[in-house]
Amino acid sequence: MTNDDGYFSDGIAALSAALETVGEVTVVAPASEQSATAHSITLTRPLRARQMAERRYSIDGTPTDCVLLAITKILPERPDIVISGINHGANLGDDVTYSGTVAGALEASIFKLPGIAVSLTAREGDFTHAARFAAELTRRVLKEGLPPGTILNVNVPAGEIRGARFTHQGVASSVSEIVEGIDPRGKQYYWIGVQTVSWNEDPSSDYAAVAEGLVSVTPLRTDLTDYGLLEKLKDRSDLLPNVQS
Repeated sequence: MTNDDGYFSDGIAALSAALETVGEVTVVAPASEQSATAHSITLTRPLRARQMAERRYSIDGTPTDCVLLAITKILPERPDIVISGINHGANLGDDVTYSGTVAGALEASIFKLPGIAVSLTAREGDFTHAARFAAELTRRVLKEGLPPGTILNVNVPAGEIRGARFTHQGVASSVSEIVEGIDPRGKQYYWIGVQTVSWNEDPSSDYAAVAEGLVSVTPLRTDLTDYGLLEKLKDRSDLLPNVQS
């Protein structure tokens, strides 16, 4: 298990407790909050691991760092699955490209392992129902498997589970509030604040499922290729620059 809210978050505590009913759980999570770090790894400084308890570790790095070190250095053998979460807040649509939570699960796919990213769509709330759903989904994925390179991105509305739906990434328009100010040393700064999001009306999207009070389960891959456009471009070499020395 990992997350992006940090080792001491309520979400990872609730999820790890629920997953103990499924199998042996090892938590390797960031020492501090790593929200919006995306699928980044730390290359400019050394990383330090601290054992907090049996099968419990904190890393002063990103969720990707945590999964990478867990699989290659910390765990005595490869895990069967990597679960990331439970995140405080939704990871829907384009937000998955920013999400450290999703990245933790995506790193599992780099190692040919199944991964599940779990988010509670409310910023505040009880994680009990989301944790129970994630544990049962984990049990089923362990039994049925996932296609190589694929993870599941799960977004759970607050409260009791009313149902679930397989979805695709939605498309949304978002505007971030940028706060501008002057620091105590007289230097100008910008602080990226709250996003205002409006999503396209698409009943099969992750946004639509959550708006209906359903759990959204979206299969994702690290392969970002636009295969439809690639197929059209295969016979259009004339569009490529012909640069000669």
